[in-house]
Amino acid sequence: MIAPGRVLDLFSCAGGAAVGYHRAGFDVDGCDLADRSNYPFPQHRGDALEYLTRLIGTGDIERYALVHASPPCQSKCGLTVGTNASRGWGGTHEDLVAPTRQLLDASGLPYVIEQPNGRAQIRKDLTLCGEMFGLGVLRHRNFELGRWATVKPAHPRHRGYVRGHRHGVRREGPYVAAYGKGGGKATVPEMQQAMQITWTDVHEELTEAIPPAYTRWIGTAFLTARQEVFA
Repeated sequence: MIAPGRVLDLFSCAGGAAVGYHRAGFDVDGCDLADRSNYPFPQHRGDALEYLTRLIGTGDIERYALVHASPPCQSKCGLTVGTNASRGWGGTHEDLVAPTRQLLDASGLPYVIEQPNGRAQIRKDLTLCGEMFGLGVLRHRNFELGRWATVKPAHPRHRGYVRGHRHGVRREGPYVAAYGKGGGKATVPEMQQAMQITWTDVHEELTEAIPPAYTRWIGTAFLTARQEVFA
């Protein structure tokens, strides 16, 4: 059996992805520009792409088995290109997907790039949804896999609506809206329960997090794929 090794978690926020990899058996190191005191693993505070460049230049990148990156996505996410654009809301946002991919390719390591639904320029090698894991959120996320592959899981039918107001209509449903405030959006305790995130109670961190169940699945799939290569 091959040991899982370490994951480098770039743009790590409060650690939703990191905890999932940890539950799959990996050690995890994070990197985020903001102060994330709730992050549950060792974390470098600084620019993620500058840090990755330094790790590649020094050869220290070789201590990792896999790199996960969740670059800023506001410029191409569904809310920005949909509701906000149609109503003239919001400002300009930086798109770091392409430069992140360029550096990940230069690293020589297997990698994962995560983005929400929208127009982000990534391959949708995987699309994961909370319903796949029995969670109280839908939170669809797309993942591009570099230097490795796995079978894309089937997307189950949703059991109903996301609770809250949308376009002037109030609906009830089995899922909570883990973003924004008001209009029936989830409270902090509801987001914690729905995504199985207990180590932070910061609203912003919860609204940006992906459920650990997603990366636990990805980490396990990566280990299976790597085991098959060396079998």
